Amino acid sequence: MTDKLPHHTTEGAPAAPPLLLGSSLGTSTALWDAVAPELATTHRVIRWDLPGHGSSPAGLTGPGATVADLAALVLALADSLGIDRFAYAGVSLGGAIGLHLAAHHPERVESLAVICSSAHFGDGARWAERAALVRREGLAALADSAPDRWFTPGFTVPRLVEDHRTTDPEAYAACCDALAAYDIRDALATITAPTLVVAGREDPATPPAHAREIADAVPGACLTELAGASHLAPAERPEAVTAALRTHLTGSAASGTAVRRAVLGDAHVDRAQDRTTPFTARFQDFISRYAWGEIWTDPTLAHRERSMITMTALVAHGHHDELALHVRAARRNGLTPEEIGAVLLQTAVYCGVPAANAAFAVAQRVLAEEEGRTGSDGLRGTL
Repeated sequence: MTDKLPHHTTEGAPAAPPLLLGSSLGTSTALWDAVAPELATTHRVIRWDLPGHGSSPAGLTGPGATVADLAALVLALADSLGIDRFAYAGVSLGGAIGLHLAAHHPERVESLAVICSSAHFGDGARWAERAALVRREGLAALADSAPDRWFTPGFTVPRLVEDHRTTDPEAYAACCDALAAYDIRDALATITAPTLVVAGREDPATPPAHAREIADAVPGACLTELAGASHLAPAERPEAVTAALRTHLTGSAASGTAVRRAVLGDAHVDRAQDRTTPFTARFQDFISRYAWGEIWTDPTLAHRERSMITMTALVAHGHHDELALHVRAARRNGLTPEEIGAVLLQTAVYCGVPAANAAFAVAQRVLAEEEGRTGSDGLRGTL
C-alpha cells in the first residue's frame, strides 16, 4: 500500500491538530525545513512529496495527470494516517492542490494556506511545451536556471536546486500536464475554509496579482505580501512565513481576546485594555496571541484543567494578585469551591505549607466576595 502513497515525514505530537504541507514543482519536503519544526510545536505536521519528487515513487501519476489526481493522493495519505480533517498549506503547485481540496472536498479541509500560488498558471501551451522539453531532454537545463525563477538575486538554497535536478523527469512532466489543465477560478467563491494567501513581492512565477485574485474571490480570505521574497518564500523568508502561518492556524489576537474574556471576564479585560499604553501595547498583544490565542485555545486540555494548572503555578511563585484573578476564572470554568480547595491542598504538599496558607487566604476572600459576603483573611497567620 505504501508504494501507492506519497513519501511523507511527520513531526509533532500525534494528538496535535494535523497540518499537511505541500511543496512546489521541482522541490521536496526540504522546502519546509526552516518552517515545519516551528509549526510542529502546536501541530502534527505532515510534509509530503509530489510524485517523483524527493522520495516519492514516480509511478504515482503519469501523462495527462490533473491537480485532482494529485489531490486524491493527499486524501489517500490522510486516510492512511487516520486523519479525517486537516489544515493544509502548500506552495505553488502544492497550493493549487490545496485550493482544489478546499473547493471539492470541503469536509476534509479545516483551514487553508496558499503560498506563492495561483488559481490559473497561465497559458496551458507553455506548460505543455515544458513537459515535452523535460521528456525529451531531462531536467538539467531547468535546474540550472531554477535560482533565477525561485529566489531573489544573490539568494539560493543548493539542496532545493539539487532536488530539482534529481526529480524524475517523467513525473515532473506529468505535474506540468496538471498545471496546463488547471483553472479553479470559477470555484474560488465556493471555498468555505478559513484561507490565508501569501505572496512574495518579487515572485516572477506567481506575482502578487495572482494572490490578490485568490484573496478577492475566496470569502473572508486574508492576504499577506512578503517583501524580499520570490517564489519559494518558505525557504527565503521562513520567519515571516512561520509567523503568518502561526497566526492563521492558532488564532489571531482577536480570537485570543475572545477566549481571554470568556475565562477572565469582560470587566478584567476591559480594564486591561483601558490601561494599555504605547509602552505596554505589544505586551498586551503578546498575551492575547500567545497565552490566550495559542495555549488556552489548545483543545488537548479543557479550560477547567488549565485553571487547576494555572492556580498551582501561581501558588508556587507567590503571585497572589494573579491567583485571585484565576480563582475567579476557575469558577467560570466550572470548578466548585471544594475543587479549588482540593487544588490548593495539593499545593501544600508540592509547593509548601506557607505558600498554600497564603493561597487559601486569597481564595477564601475571592469566594466570599463572589457569594456577596465580606471577605476575610481567616486563614492568614494560622501557622
